[in-house]
Amino acid sequence: MNTESCATKALLRRRIRARNAEVRGEARVEMSRLACGVLRSQPEWNRAKCVLMYYPLPDELDLRPVLREALAAGRVVALPRYQADRGEYEAAIIQDEGRDLHPGWAGIPEPRPSCPPVALKRLDLALVPGLGFDRGGRRLGRGKGFYDRLLVSVHGIRCGVAGEWQVLGAVPAEPHDEPVDCILTPLRWICCRPRTV
Repeated sequence: MNTESCATKALLRRRIRARNAEVRGEARVEMSRLACGVLRSQPEWNRAKCVLMYYPLPDELDLRPVLREALAAGRVVALPRYQADRGEYEAAIIQDEGRDLHPGWAGIPEPRPSCPPVALKRLDLALVPGLGFDRGGRRLGRGKGFYDRLLVSVHGIRCGVAGEWQVLGAVPAEPHDEPVDCILTPLRWICCRPRTV
C-alpha cells in the first residue's frame, strides 16, 4: 500500500469512528430499523436463497431482524467464522441464532464449530459492514483485510451496509481491496456496479 493511500485511509477511519461514536442508543436502533425496511424492499434480497450476513458490532447497523426472518423462511443463512489456522474467515450456516452462535475471535458472536461451512461461490448475496464506502463500490474496512479475502470468492451480489455519513466521496483503493456492488443505508439502496445473481 502506498504511503499516501495509507495516510488517507487512516484519516478517514478516525473521522468515521468519531462520527460513529456520536450515533448511539435509540438513534442507532432507528437507523437499523430503517435499513431493514430498505433491504426488505429490494429484489436482490427477495431473490436470494443463500445469504451471508454479519453479527453487528456496537457501531454497525443491526440487521438481525431480517436475519431472523430469513431463517424463519427457510433460507440458507451464513455468518463469518474465523479460522485461526488460516488467519481468515469462512462462511458457516446457522439455523438458530441462539443455539448456533458463540463468542468467536475478538468476542464477536460467530457460528459454532458444529455449523457446516458453505462455499462462498454459492452465496447469492453477501451483506458486509464497513467503516465507509464510496459510490464506486470501494470499501474502507477496519484495516485487517478480512472481508477483502472473503469477498474475493463471492460470486453473488456483494452489498455494503452503512449509515448515510459513511457514504463518502472517494475511498482510496489498493489492488487487494475488494469492491461491493451496492450499498444499503437507512435511506436508500445505492447501485455501484451492475451485477446479477
